[in-house]
Amino acid sequence: MSEAECLLLKQMKMPDIQLVAHTVRSHGVKVARTHMHDWLTLLLLIVIEVILNVIEPFHRFVGEDMLTDLSYPLKDNTVPFWAVPMIAIILPFFVILVCYFIRRDVYDLHHAILGLLFSVLITGVITDAIKDAVGRPRPDFFWRCFPDGKGSCTLSTCNCCIIHAQVFDPVTKDVMCTGLKSVIKEGHKSFPSGHTSWSFAGLGFLALYLSGKIRVFDHRGHVAKLCIVFLPLLIAALVGISRVDDYWHHWQDVFAGGLLGITVSSFCYMQFFPAPYDVDGWGPHAYFQKLAESRNCNPSNTINSSNAQQSELESVYVDTQHGRGPSGASTHDSSPILDETNRLRRY
Repeated sequence: MSEAECLLLKQMKMPDIQLVAHTVRSHGVKVARTHMHDWLTLLLLIVIEVILNVIEPFHRFVGEDMLTDLSYPLKDNTVPFWAVPMIAIILPFFVILVCYFIRRDVYDLHHAILGLLFSVLITGVITDAIKDAVGRPRPDFFWRCFPDGKGSCTLSTCNCCIIHAQVFDPVTKDVMCTGLKSVIKEGHKSFPSGHTSWSFAGLGFLALYLSGKIRVFDHRGHVAKLCIVFLPLLIAALVGISRVDDYWHHWQDVFAGGLLGITVSSFCYMQFFPAPYDVDGWGPHAYFQKLAESRNCNPSNTINSSNAQQSELESVYVDTQHGRGPSGASTHDSSPILDETNRLRRY
């Protein structure tokens, strides 16, 4: 908040902003405008993602002896493509929306959604870029390449010699597929697993979000909270396992996809929220920035008009402060913001 805005608030004798009342209706448009460039970046990522799915991937060399490890059955997806956005985006969005109706904090809602979308889209762009560049054949590549199975013929008979010459290049010995072009194109996109990376990006972000909200790392030993945090990760892991079971991916593809998704989601989460183990991990950075700005603008007015805010802070930190009441001695788990607020109230 600028000095001019602070001066205007003092002249109008208006109370400082109540952070607990930052709703979509009152502050939603302002927050969205502040992050307009971020939303434009998301649109750019969507365009890049579409382009990466349209272009032809690199066709890695596949010799006759390599087809033995690429002859797994061609199966349908246990988790269809349309279900991935539901798992990675819609499910976390629903949980974030529930948290908004509980706390009514538009900063938390906006930054959580923005961080979620960045996690999924950045992961998607990296995943598809690597897919196109690597061009690794899927485990079921043989049946994509030869839907009628004729490529399984060997050199044991004269008839097979003729067929063999038709499916392998006589010079490079590279495979010459006869299947549908779109099916073959998809067959060169094994590494890394997109289902897995998307799932770990969205559900990994959700796991971090929940761990901050329910204060998993409050040093009180409530292991049951970990079950809530690990549930999204378990769902993401099961999605990855299904890709191996369906013979759409090698296990290395799934491992790399999961590692990529959880890494990107961690970076995106830390852009908007403190670490889950931080004493202020329950709220976004913007929440505490606005709290500090309103206090610096008019300390006495802020304290007198922020009883609801103080009550919320005390209730939030009551589980994380050991041996410390609202006016007691601080410990290593105390919040700097709450300490400063209590100090100002004593004056």
